[in-house]
Amino acid sequence: MKSRRLGKSAIAVSEICMGTMTFGNQADEKTAARVCDMSLDAGINFFDTAENYPVPPKEEYAGRTEEFFGRWLKTKRRDEVILATKVSGPSHGWLRSSQRAGMTALDRHNITRAVEASLKRLQTDYIDLYQTHWPDHGTAYDETMEALDDLVRDGKVRVIGCSNETTWGLMKSIEASSRLGVARYQTIQNNFSMNNRRFEDELAAACRQEGVSLLPYSPIGGGVLSGKYQNGARPEGARFANYLNIGGRQAAMASRYVNEKSLASTEAFMGVAAEAGIDVVTLAVAWSKQHDFVASTIVGVTSTEQLAPIFAAADLVLSDEVMQAVDKVTKDILYPMG
Repeated sequence: MKSRRLGKSAIAVSEICMGTMTFGNQADEKTAARVCDMSLDAGINFFDTAENYPVPPKEEYAGRTEEFFGRWLKTKRRDEVILATKVSGPSHGWLRSSQRAGMTALDRHNITRAVEASLKRLQTDYIDLYQTHWPDHGTAYDETMEALDDLVRDGKVRVIGCSNETTWGLMKSIEASSRLGVARYQTIQNNFSMNNRRFEDELAAACRQEGVSLLPYSPIGGGVLSGKYQNGARPEGARFANYLNIGGRQAAMASRYVNEKSLASTEAFMGVAAEAGIDVVTLAVAWSKQHDFVASTIVGVTSTEQLAPIFAAADLVLSDEVMQAVDKVTKDILYPMG
């Protein structure tokens, strides 16, 4: 599997990253370890987790994903794995109260406490990529960036990144880092898929100009692009199926992914994939990593059976015709003009 550097750093990662959000809830520890083993065997050396995983959140599961991953990591050579995790920031209710009593500000105190807890759960003495999970526009960027820089200087973190950030926030943080002479964000982890191309509006240009790499999450549109929600299906155990049944805030979030327009585009993308002779999941992952501003595309699974079409995208380069067919679906269905 090919690799790319994280931003301007010296760290090279596989073009596909295995996300761990399901570990500890939808995937038990044995399944999680098997997924990680198979990923490593397939050439994936990059794994992404977070202090507030697994999702969907449950109070009793707080920190379970990092604990699962930490036990698996102890069975490997530490230097063969590139490990990414996150400090929550204002996570809009996703952070459990048992973690720092719900304190989410990205100030020095909370960042320091968060990284120490993650290092303990992960059973390692350093984190390759440490990210702010949600932006904190209420805390001075100077304090956030200086606190993160201290972690780099102390050897607890190699490089830093952000997630779910705006163009304004990314540029503010880069300006603060430059002015203070401290570590800068090398990556940004935002939602990006064939069903959600908003990143291309402004953030892509900022990343190109500043040398920041995108780590796209939900490249399969939260599972929608697999086709499992077509024709009104609500597959048992699927996250958005559960959310839609719960109602309220969860259902509102699920409807951003599972809706009339996204299902129509998915149907069209399934046709593009069939014409190309590949699985639609393979198409979605290959399309994501085929952008110059992307370093590694983050995928997630609940079982080992879901890995094959993802691995099939590893060395696949889509033809110009296929890329143009995807663009046509985008223009015709997702963002029609006129």
